[in-house]
Amino acid sequence: MKPIFAYTALASSLLFTAAVNASDRKDDYIKTLTGLGYPAPEANELVHIPPTMEDLEQSDMHPELKRVIRRGHDLFTNTQQLRGENVFNNMNCSSCHLGEGRIPFSAPVWPAAVTLPGFRGKNDHVNNLEERIAGCFTYSMNGKPPAYGSDNMLALSAYHQWLAKGVEVYPEKPIYGRGFPAPERPEELSYARGEQLFSDKCSVCHGEDGQGLRVAGQTVFPAPWGDQSNNWGAGIVRINTAAGFIKNNMPLGQPLSLSDQEAWDIAYYMDSQERPQDPRYTGDIKETLEKYGPTFHKRSRYGQVRETDGKVLGDHANTGEKDFLKPDTVRPRTFE
Repeated sequence: MKPIFAYTALASSLLFTAAVNASDRKDDYIKTLTGLGYPAPEANELVHIPPTMEDLEQSDMHPELKRVIRRGHDLFTNTQQLRGENVFNNMNCSSCHLGEGRIPFSAPVWPAAVTLPGFRGKNDHVNNLEERIAGCFTYSMNGKPPAYGSDNMLALSAYHQWLAKGVEVYPEKPIYGRGFPAPERPEELSYARGEQLFSDKCSVCHGEDGQGLRVAGQTVFPAPWGDQSNNWGAGIVRINTAAGFIKNNMPLGQPLSLSDQEAWDIAYYMDSQERPQDPRYTGDIKETLEKYGPTFHKRSRYGQVRETDGKVLGDHANTGEKDFLKPDTVRPRTFE
């Protein structure tokens, strides 16, 4: 069994659009999205249909380049093959970036290839594509990235750039479907409602205890919290990011089926659960919050008191499966 996160109906539909006549592709693509309830692109937005792996096979690119891009695709959809070396939880890249990283409103990865190098507030310096990928390994996969310039890092970068084929670098137009756009935050969020909603709508895949589902040692559905999930430095621990992902993509195969309130309540509950420590942890939760509370963690529950039991979230030294806190890739860049 290939351990690729299952396609949604949306993914299948959008992969199909790549096969139609080029002149009709964009219209069909937008029609598919709006038919599912997603907003139509604004007149000034950049709409890009990422090429498929079938497109790659039909291209006249060098056979060796095709092989490297295929390797990148394989690593992206089955990152668990790097378990114990670069990945220390049950996540694949495609656990968050659904549909092979191609799907709009599910943080499609091709924009990174055309907007980087760029400044990133998370680490307060200019990042290139490899460093952005390294961040996903460090935080979302609670791991240690492949070395910069290594075969695996090159393959992943090549796959990102293949998906961006035909898009100008540093596009001036805003990108349609980028990221996990969150619905407007409701006035009140409820842990109790989120817990019940998770049990009713999410646990069938992710388990009542949030540990996900693995079959024959392969991840089928990822863990939304706990030692097998992302750590406290991952983007999805921010409630707005989690709400955007949930609203636009969950339950799997039923995008936009939850109300805005339901998506936010589930995100609030999910991000009120423990997970491995933020690699930027200084050894003291208050000191770490002084550094990152005004920026990254201002939208997370890190360092906050959980109302059900009084626990201060993130106040621990647990690093999950790995035996280190911070890989050497988490470092400042000064250009001096």
